Amino acid sequence: MTGPLVRVVRSGVGRRRVQTAVIAIATMMAVAAAVVAGSLMVVTNAPFDHAFAAQKGAHLTAGFDPAEVTDAQLAATGRLDGVTASAGPYPTALLQVTDSAGRKPPAMTFVGRTGPHATVDDLDLTAGRWAKGPGEVVLSSSYQGPAFTVGDTLTASGTTLTVVGFATSAGRSADAWATPAQVRALGSKDAPVTRQMLYRFEEAGSTGDIAADRKKLATAVPTGALLGTRSYLDTKRAADSGAAPTIPFLIAFGVLGLVMSVIIVGSVISGAVGTGLRRIGILKAIGFTPGEVVRAYVAQALVPAGAGIALGVVLGNLLALPLLDETEQAYGTATLSVAWWVDVVVPAGALLVVGAAAFVPALRAGRLPTVEAIAVGRAPRTGRGRWAHRAAGRLPLPRAVTYGLAAPFAHPVRALAMLLAVAFGTIAATFAVGLTSSLDEVGRIQDPEDRAAVTVFNGGPGVAHGEHVPAPGTQEPRQADPAQVSAAIAAQPGTASSYGEAQQDATVAGVTGNVRAGLFTFLGDTSTGAYAMTAGHWLDGTGQVVVPRQFLETTGTELGDTVRVTVGKETAALRIVGVAFGSAEDQMEIQVNAADFPATKPQVFLVDVKAGVSPTAYAEKLSARIQPLGAEATANSPSRQHNMVLVLNTMAALLTLMLVSVAGLGVLNSVVLDTRERVHDLGVCKAVGMSPRQTVSLVLASVAGIGVLGGLVGVPAGYALHGFVLPVMGHAAGTDLPASVLDVYGIPQLLLLGLAGLVIALLGATLPAGWAAGARTATALRTE
Repeated sequence: MTGPLVRVVRSGVGRRRVQTAVIAIATMMAVAAAVVAGSLMVVTNAPFDHAFAAQKGAHLTAGFDPAEVTDAQLAATGRLDGVTASAGPYPTALLQVTDSAGRKPPAMTFVGRTGPHATVDDLDLTAGRWAKGPGEVVLSSSYQGPAFTVGDTLTASGTTLTVVGFATSAGRSADAWATPAQVRALGSKDAPVTRQMLYRFEEAGSTGDIAADRKKLATAVPTGALLGTRSYLDTKRAADSGAAPTIPFLIAFGVLGLVMSVIIVGSVISGAVGTGLRRIGILKAIGFTPGEVVRAYVAQALVPAGAGIALGVVLGNLLALPLLDETEQAYGTATLSVAWWVDVVVPAGALLVVGAAAFVPALRAGRLPTVEAIAVGRAPRTGRGRWAHRAAGRLPLPRAVTYGLAAPFAHPVRALAMLLAVAFGTIAATFAVGLTSSLDEVGRIQDPEDRAAVTVFNGGPGVAHGEHVPAPGTQEPRQADPAQVSAAIAAQPGTASSYGEAQQDATVAGVTGNVRAGLFTFLGDTSTGAYAMTAGHWLDGTGQVVVPRQFLETTGTELGDTVRVTVGKETAALRIVGVAFGSAEDQMEIQVNAADFPATKPQVFLVDVKAGVSPTAYAEKLSARIQPLGAEATANSPSRQHNMVLVLNTMAALLTLMLVSVAGLGVLNSVVLDTRERVHDLGVCKAVGMSPRQTVSLVLASVAGIGVLGGLVGVPAGYALHGFVLPVMGHAAGTDLPASVLDVYGIPQLLLLGLAGLVIALLGATLPAGWAAGARTATALRTE
């Protein structure tokens, strides 16, 4: 830019301080929201893949019997064709532990490693340090929090271990790590020490590839040496299904923020052009070309926008960090941070949006004829809005209020911009209220296991729905007698209801591979452990099965069809009576009545306690009764699903606050322009007796109608946006949504949300209303 053009830009930015501040703050809020949304969209886009690649996670975790194969032979398997990297052999054992309070969490897989770093499964230490000697243990970060902290102790095989750190394994290779010598010392006849090997392969992108890789390992070692394997694809499915629903949610807020930024910037520059017609004409009269006028007005938007964008990037990074930390805990992934390119792309895109929004009104300024611009000056066109004043004057309202109600019609374009800002702010508020209500409902109904106050573990294979995943080849602890445990629960004071559950692999006609079956033993009302249903009904007798939507798609079956299910050596023909919501995380799962498979006994009991009874105190008393039987009771803590609901609710609240603030700034800008244009008229009104209170009423009334109309437009639009986005989020997670998740708005709630537009408008007009009321009459009369 040349010297005169720079001076024009600097003068325009300095003279219109309110508009300059509005652009700066609006862009700051929009960019901060975009950085937060963009960062979370990046980390929730296949979070497992990013963490797995960073940690060089194991495609296959294998367990071997040391009595059948030597460590040297195991090391040699790392040189097989197709194996790109390997780690181990590590001693491993499945151990029952007791914490310092005497509680027994589910059995933990202990692995002996000399350090966190390796060519495969390069662990991230999230707290503390690595175990260096006897009596020290590092736990998986999934245990970090209320259950365990650094410095706590636990007992395994009669040995007291101090928790010295927490680590994250993307592939969940273990629950706890200690030195190899320590793990070997913890082994016993009931918890034999086996060997763990971790492998990465050239081809591991599908279940077929993994099956072929496993076959290579089995043929490379003596028969019976390979005890079991676990594929990374199982963990990947669980992580990706949890991340996918966040993408539509973030896109919705991102689009709202982008549209509002365009509206606000366009409104500000359009107002600057409309109120500066005389100045534009003078600039042209002294030699400025149309192109220079356009550049001057675009620059007057870009200068404050640039400052706002820079501040927005800083603010967005600061706001994103705690949310990323929560996301890290929710997904169980490695350390997350704001992607560097988000801090580059978002500011560049914001500058482009601001420039484009400012160009259209600036182009109008460049095309204005010089004589017309000077002649018209700042005055609105003659006669504009008179019909509105006549119509408003007939209303039984004070004159100051009717004057204000008619004022927006003098500048219909500006009023439309204000209306759009208010409407989009109301859309954001309505959508956010519905979204948080739906997410809270999802958290409430996700799994009946999560709703239970206390879980009683019998031991035995296949602990239901826990974080614990046994290492391949390890043996679970002995199972207690379910009948004795059930009787103890029923006799325990404070018990409200309970039911038993077992998790077993099953085969189903028409489904390739194993299906996980949840077998329910009902001790009364069958609805106690009911899953939320998207179709049909929950189990209410024998001969029935509840399936996920994926099951129907895979088998081509429908409600009412009969399928043959085999669990162990027992087979039953079961009728599909319902489709469950959120019943499986990493594989297909069906729910059946345990009475159809009497050989399978409950592995856990889920207990609800009576009102006023502390779950922790109840669990401690029940544990004292059932520990001699070989069982243990623990009070349930929030699941990762609840943590993710908290993350999404926090994001929704934060982004909504920003968008509503931007909408209020749009109203503020428009009201300031209107007030300055009418300052002389206000002076005349004051001279003939208008009080400061009436002046405030006039200014607020000028936005009240727009606020009401914006609410009437925004609430249905926000309602429709919620109805569109929520099913998309559900389908991304591979499930339909129950009616209770979708139908979260009540009539009183919608009526209150309808007032959001009015509130946004009034808050945006409050400051200029105060300025107008405080302006001296003489000063206002001299202003033209």
